[in-house]
Amino acid sequence: QLQLVESGGGLVQPGGSLRLSCVVSGSTLEYYRIGWFRQAPGKEREGVAYISRSGRTIDYADSVEGRFSISRDNAKNTVYLQINNLNAEDAGVYYCAASPASQPTPRDVLNPARFGYWGQGTQVTVSS
Repeated sequence: QLQLVESGGGLVQPGGSLRLSCVVSGSTLEYYRIGWFRQAPGKEREGVAYISRSGRTIDYADSVEGRFSISRDNAKNTVYLQINNLNAEDAGVYYCAASPASQPTPRDVLNPARFGYWGQGTQVTVSS
């Protein structure tokens, strides 16, 4: 059974940076597409970043373009999300999720419904 564990969240001041990590176990990361999602209190879960199995295809939500950077190290079974210039709207629980690369790639790669394996999340708080 595939398991995902996020880490790296915390309290950061506006304008600050964080690097989130997602470690995959129970299978090999290279077999999966990965997405990062976030959910603020009272809001729906939204996709913020996507990376294909090979890492050659990357997509971001408009709200984070230019500030977030997703990457993967298949040898370490780890996916990263670098978050820069944080603002209050970035606060929430951040989740990584996996989808088997053997399945056809959907057009809406930032849709949470496209991912079947989820981690427990890591909290990001933005406050001065």
